[in-house]
Amino acid sequence: MKDKTIDYTLRATWQAVSRMYNEEASKFDGSMAIGFALLSIDREEGTPSTKISTRMGMEATSLTRTLKTLEDKGLIYRKPNPNDGRGVLIYLTPFGKEKRAQSKQTVIKFNETIRHNISEEKLKNFMEVSDIINELITEKKIF
Repeated sequence: MKDKTIDYTLRATWQAVSRMYNEEASKFDGSMAIGFALLSIDREEGTPSTKISTRMGMEATSLTRTLKTLEDKGLIYRKPNPNDGRGVLIYLTPFGKEKRAQSKQTVIKFNETIRHNISEEKLKNFMEVSDIINELITEKKIF
């Protein structure tokens, strides 16, 4: 379609990726948000909750709900941060580590399939274009 806009293509592609990940995660009683959160938590050292939201690009309120879901499912637990009395560290339970490994394999499979079907040059161009778009948005050079 000649009249597709750049934002339409980005949005449609992300929605397709998101739907694909959610469909796969649902087979394991999960969601893309749960898998992404698990991948944002250090397997052994735990992770401050503030770093998780930064890694995921989420607002703190959305992260709070996600962490509550993870805790309710027995995937994480919280401990006071010994280096910051106001904060907490998020740790994976053994079950959380198992689900994290499943999430990691899913992401690896996606990336391997894309790399197998798209040339390195095209992927490099895609990454460069994505970086430029993000930079233009971050530096408020569009509006």
